[in-house]
Amino acid sequence: MAARGGRKETLRWLVPAVVVVVAVTLAYLGAGRGDRNADGGGAATATPRASASATEGPARGLARRKADDPYAVGRVDAPVVLVEYADYRCPFCAKFSTDTKPELVRRYVDSGVLRIEWRDMPIFGEESEAAAVAARAAGRQGRFWDYHNLAFAEAPRSGHGDFPKERLLDLARRSGVPDLARFEADLADRALLAGVRADAAEAQDIGASSTPTFVINGFPLLGAQPLDEFVALIERSRGGR
Repeated sequence: MAARGGRKETLRWLVPAVVVVVAVTLAYLGAGRGDRNADGGGAATATPRASASATEGPARGLARRKADDPYAVGRVDAPVVLVEYADYRCPFCAKFSTDTKPELVRRYVDSGVLRIEWRDMPIFGEESEAAAVAARAAGRQGRFWDYHNLAFAEAPRSGHGDFPKERLLDLARRSGVPDLARFEADLADRALLAGVRADAAEAQDIGASSTPTFVINGFPLLGAQPLDEFVALIERSRGGR
């Protein structure tokens, strides 16, 4: 319990840091690069504050780096960690998953530079939460990323996808979940729901209010920004490695 309390204290001071960095970024973008207001968010790459190091931004301390984390890809000791807060019903989250993430995996995850850690941030109602639980249920049978990627691959690029129970089961079947009866039972597991809500609470603690929200080595990045915005932050954060 003490560790949990300490983490809440750590996250509490991140909220104003994120807000300040985003505000500075918006001013910078408006003055020097024009108003881009990219898909799914407003600010692009955050200009680091004076207190931030060259490779670590002010929203530091979010990476979990658990070796057995089923919701992460990449080396546990990678120099850069991208934490993604997203919703399966968010079209901009789907855009990142299908258009940007595969190239980040090819360039940086496969070479050991980047680790990507997923966080559930269901903001579009009960079906968002149900989809998040379903992906975790698939993860219990080693199919989290298969389920996750398929759900986003089939998502609409505008509006919010639907996730009734029949679709959750169909996605499980097509993503290779071996025991569908177990999967269906796990959909009602309160432990999985608690995990989803814990991620959502973390997002709220740091001041995230829209999806997708990313934190790359402590630098916030909001929305489904172009690939080069992610590349710039990753290159900065890797420290020349």
